[in-house]
Amino acid sequence: MKKLWSVCMAVVFILAGLIAVGQSQMNRPRTPVLVELFTSEGCSSCPPADAILAKLERDQPIAGSEIIVLSEHVDYWDGLGWHDRFSSHALTERQNAYGQRFGLESVYTPQMVVDGVSQFIGNDAGKAQRAAAQAGQTGKIELKISGVTVDGRKVSGAITGGAAGQLKGDLYAALVDPTAVTQVKAGENGGRQLNHVGVVRSLQRIGSVQELASGPVRFVLAAPADAIPGKERIVVFAQKTGTGTILGTALAQVAGHEQTIGIAAVR
Repeated sequence: MKKLWSVCMAVVFILAGLIAVGQSQMNRPRTPVLVELFTSEGCSSCPPADAILAKLERDQPIAGSEIIVLSEHVDYWDGLGWHDRFSSHALTERQNAYGQRFGLESVYTPQMVVDGVSQFIGNDAGKAQRAAAQAGQTGKIELKISGVTVDGRKVSGAITGGAAGQLKGDLYAALVDPTAVTQVKAGENGGRQLNHVGVVRSLQRIGSVQELASGPVRFVLAAPADAIPGKERIVVFAQKTGTGTILGTALAQVAGHEQTIGIAAVR
């Protein structure tokens, strides 16, 4: 009986340990991974990449990580039969900056960039998941969005977080449509219904990473005329100067559901 009792107690202790480990893992902050897709409604190769981006956001396939997506519509397809209502020259310039950073001869669509570290053709689902998994192993600055308010077409708020050592970087804020649908009537995708997620409507540099050490960094974003500010999403991120590595990311619903994603250490 004593032997049986000892075995039972050992099992109890093992189970208690496993439960404690499980609870610790559940309470551990998820590591944010920013996935940017440069796309266009005028590009026939882009819808499969749009679908991959949506699947990454929906399925969240990387354990311990939170994939945050941005669909960034460029404008250099607009003169080829269909004007993309989400296109922006500022986003084209952002893609060009990545092109220079990665040493590309020219930019292209669909292009996916994961955490500012790796770039590849956006319709490669396997590479997208591998890149996201690798990015999820890197520590991040913890960012938090707070005080979100809507005044007409203006959405404002503040970012707080810890600056990491002597890292030099930029803080960005984006106003994002969580989902969007377009009936394309001309161009390469003429006659198709295109479904989008994480569509960037406004993207601005709002400060530097170093400023976080002094307190909240405020932002004001203007929603375009066809957007509904109260139904949009805010994504903020810190990025090494020169369109470099993403140092931290957070998101919040404009409706007021704040969310913090990230871990404090930066490797």
